[in-house]
Amino acid sequence: MGEETIVMDDTRGKPLISETLCTGCGICVKKCPFEAITVVNLPDELDSDKVHQYGENGFRIFRLPYPKEGAVTGLIGENGIGKTTILRILAGELIPNFGTQEASKESVLEHFAGTQLHDYFKALYAGELRAVHKPQYVDALPKIVSGEVGELLSRVDERGEMRQVVERLELEHALPRELSRLSGGELQRVAIAAALLREGDIYIFDEPSSYLDVEQRLKVGRVIRELAQEKRVLLVEHDLVVLDYLADYVHVLYGRAGAYGIVSHPRSVRQGINAYLNGYLREENVRIRAEPVRFEVRPPVVAREENLLLSFSRLCKSYDGFELCVAQGEFYRGEVVGVLGPNATGKTTFVKMLAGVVEPDEGEVSISARVAYKPQYIKPEFTGTVLEAIARVATPGDAFFENEVARPLNLKSLYDLRVKELSGGELQRVAIALCLAREAEVYLLDEPSAYLDVEQRLRVAKMIRRVMEKREALAIVVDHDILFIDYISDRAMVFSGDPGVRGEATSPLEMRLAMNTFLREMGITFRRDPETGRPRANKPGSVKDREQKAKGEYYYL
Repeated sequence: MGEETIVMDDTRGKPLISETLCTGCGICVKKCPFEAITVVNLPDELDSDKVHQYGENGFRIFRLPYPKEGAVTGLIGENGIGKTTILRILAGELIPNFGTQEASKESVLEHFAGTQLHDYFKALYAGELRAVHKPQYVDALPKIVSGEVGELLSRVDERGEMRQVVERLELEHALPRELSRLSGGELQRVAIAAALLREGDIYIFDEPSSYLDVEQRLKVGRVIRELAQEKRVLLVEHDLVVLDYLADYVHVLYGRAGAYGIVSHPRSVRQGINAYLNGYLREENVRIRAEPVRFEVRPPVVAREENLLLSFSRLCKSYDGFELCVAQGEFYRGEVVGVLGPNATGKTTFVKMLAGVVEPDEGEVSISARVAYKPQYIKPEFTGTVLEAIARVATPGDAFFENEVARPLNLKSLYDLRVKELSGGELQRVAIALCLAREAEVYLLDEPSAYLDVEQRLRVAKMIRRVMEKREALAIVVDHDILFIDYISDRAMVFSGDPGVRGEATSPLEMRLAMNTFLREMGITFRRDPETGRPRANKPGSVKDREQKAKGEYYYL
């Protein structure tokens, strides 16, 4: 009709779309060669709930959670849907603009007048409520802060509890070390300790379980739960077992990554996680996933000689004061074997021995199959694009790769990006794709869930199982997310020992025996949720916890 719906904005050097004139026909979405445009029709009722918008045509977030006093409030949702933005707003680091170009503290108080959030922001902006924020990316800390761990923690200790916190987070050995010499797990615990030692009224934790093994995750969980008895706690967590263990209430975030995010009403932690897995929010009458996620109890794998793919005798390896011994075992075609155990007990060393990267000092691996390996730590050394990287190991456009690997990982949106410019989660998805793109009979994946959100973890687990079944191949998966291992595995191996000194591993065991062995080591019991079948950690000392320990059933089936 002659109206200029899309014009060039000379100040930004980018096209500007008039959202009032746009009819949502989708022509520009299909014509844009970079897939840079998303057109979403949202109900008018949401306009009054808009909290923040990143510029014209930019990402927007609707509604905010209210962190309750004396409770842990959790946020669950996929990456790129606004969780970190919400944390920054509630920490006072970002002032919401409600979709206008100007943001002010006065407009925030006026917008939330008569609500609980008005009192929250009034106290926050007046300095009467202090927020302590543990950021998401702890591996960036050494670039910002330098010095010894003990000195840094004593400098931020406002509560006089440094000795107790250091002891409970098992950081005694790290106190005399430089921050730059710490591992990812140690950096995470130092960042959590620094947050716990500061005096605050609300404590905000962004992905506190990253880099930590299962035992460390639950120890951190206990400390945070105790903190919540007297303080407000708000957290984002992608490990559903940890979230279930930690949170009292959960807000589900739904929408479209990179376009918009909506905060649901609060639910109890069990109802919130179950609603997320079911993919349907009843109170909002919104479906966020086409199919519900169910955790099935699989029958034990029947060992057949003709399906034998890989076997190994008792393996031992020693270096740098560390010794690892693994009991003999066998692996079969079409199965997925999970590997569980604390950090620094030799899981990665075992995987490298199977891959032929490390030679064992004792024993041998009998394998005549080709092996594909995804390492734990991914170094983006390739300078080209993602598509160019994939073309080196697979044929772009190959039907099997595109349908079974690229589509579940949503790789198409990354094809034109350079590998060195990818975020942690994007790099992880590319590394998994590069591993599965190779023609092999054995796939070794070390911590494939790292940096991935809940939605991506579930898709990756389902994809790995499907690829192994169709290729009649074997996958050996090392991971610390119990829910991920439970969802993906037919059998599992358990590592134990003295971290950094000695490691021991069982042969591949059926899931019930493996999980009982693993959880008995840590004194933790799990039950299955009757609605979704997902594993849930029992509260220590609860009736269920005592019952299961008495029966010797740490992993109730």
